[in-house]
Amino acid sequence: MNKVVPSAEAAVADIPSGATIMLGGFGLCGIPENLIHALVLENRRRGLTGLHTISNNMGVDGFGMGVMLEAGMIASHTGSYVGENKLLEEKVIKGELDLRLIPQGTLAERIRAGGAGIPAFFTPAGAGTLVAEGKETRDFDGRPYLLESWLRADFALVKAWKGDRTGNLIYRKTARNFNPMMATAARITIAEVEELVEPGALDPEAIVTPGVYVQRILKGAHYEKRIERRTVRAV
Repeated sequence: MNKVVPSAEAAVADIPSGATIMLGGFGLCGIPENLIHALVLENRRRGLTGLHTISNNMGVDGFGMGVMLEAGMIASHTGSYVGENKLLEEKVIKGELDLRLIPQGTLAERIRAGGAGIPAFFTPAGAGTLVAEGKETRDFDGRPYLLESWLRADFALVKAWKGDRTGNLIYRKTARNFNPMMATAARITIAEVEELVEPGALDPEAIVTPGVYVQRILKGAHYEKRIERRTVRAV
């Protein structure tokens, strides 16, 4: 089955306002740059707003998901780290955005559980802290564990290094972060790749995400591949 779509814009054209969207990446590494840009264009075209995003980070001011935030597209965000986005801090303080911060390992496991069909699991992360408020706690071998539920989405936007026309994906180095697990945890997974090849061209032993999880795939038109800047204080 040929799952190739002609452009990032075509790939996201049916995402509605209010949708829950997972976006891959760790910091700025391995984020779906072209699909994020296409979402911003859709907002300008038809007012794509009220999105509920799930991603480890929220980009930075002026790049990545930070641009979606600037456009007023995001109603709530679930993630682990947002320390480099000043606008997000302002919106949370003003009550303009619902932010749910989750320990990073718990976030990863909740997404993995969503893809595996596991509705809930117990983890020691966060026990005895504010994270535990309102959650069931049980002791196992004398240690408290919290009950955490799966995370699933309407759409997952992921980025891979190589992919074929049937949706099989290979990731490269650090870009193999949240992308593989998010690809399994959404109703519709859209993948952008740097190299798009014919079926049979990928080494089967290297495929991380089988095509059965991917509904749409496209070759990214442009990548900046930014990294976060380390800021140090002068002595």
